[in-house]
Amino acid sequence: MTRVVAIILHAVPAATAGPLETAFAVVRAANARRQASGFDATGALARVVEVQPGGAPFGARLRRLAALDEDAGLVVLSSGSLPLARPADWGALVSSAGHAGGPVVTNNRYSADVVALPADVDLADLPDLTADNGLPRWLADRGREVRDLRRRWRLQVDLDSPLDAFLTGLGDPADPVFERVREAAAGLRRVASDPRAELLVAGRTSAATLRWLERSTASRTRSLVEERGLRTAAADQRPPRSSLGLLIDRERPSALGGIVRELADGALIDTRVLLAHRLGADEAAWPPPEDRFASDLLLADRIADPWLRELTASAVAAPIPILLGGHTLVGPGLRLLFMRARRQAAGPP
Repeated sequence: MTRVVAIILHAVPAATAGPLETAFAVVRAANARRQASGFDATGALARVVEVQPGGAPFGARLRRLAALDEDAGLVVLSSGSLPLARPADWGALVSSAGHAGGPVVTNNRYSADVVALPADVDLADLPDLTADNGLPRWLADRGREVRDLRRRWRLQVDLDSPLDAFLTGLGDPADPVFERVREAAAGLRRVASDPRAELLVAGRTSAATLRWLERSTASRTRSLVEERGLRTAAADQRPPRSSLGLLIDRERPSALGGIVRELADGALIDTRVLLAHRLGADEAAWPPPEDRFASDLLLADRIADPWLRELTASAVAAPIPILLGGHTLVGPGLRLLFMRARRQAAGPP
């Protein structure tokens, strides 16, 4: 078994970052330290590498870092990755990276948050990928065997937003910034426990998540599965489009609450799909992180972008509970949110 280095990339917020983005970077930094300790405990050498705003793209950075340890296997992840990882997960990744000639292992080959690379993987020709999501597919296209750990649902959780910190329990649940999401989450749990109610999940959810939801909640489920693979789409692929986005285009963002009320008694909505529908897949064209984070926390009055502020205010004012967020919310975050509802539906032991 060869030497293994775990590289944990931590994005440092810009000096101009707002309070939500700055506070969330602290949460991700704490998660990076936890990951480093976990990898160190397996015998790997863990390094937390700070990434400055406007720096080199992921692909260029990984080529440079790999060249520094060309004789070692690598485990590459971001500071928001694997917040629910256990010692067995760190061990499996290090073991895979330490066996030259073995497969590349990732948490999800279609949208990776962590990749274990044996020492013989050649990254010299790696293009300037903007993020790690597409790395397994690039390797598979070049004939490298790629295996993933999608059945370990906890490894699909990623900290992309303060809402994800709330869902995982890594944020202080008593923090006033979570007041509105606490109320919406409680309302959604009540919906999920009611066999007469219907729950809407819209965005980049999966069949496996929906199967779990059907088995684990009393309510009926309505789903709009849209734009899976958004972050790994090819440049010449059809541009992102959303059914819910088309309805909002026809009305206004202020119509969101009314539209959703016609469909369900509670909803979880992946707003990144709506932003991609409106502005394209390149996040540089979207409202800044501070606005997106405020939307996820249902803090409409703290959003500068008029469209996103109107959309969020409509969700807050709706007569049904609505949570807005990203991939984690409509993916593994559903399990985190509704575990309590599952226990309630099951009744006393």
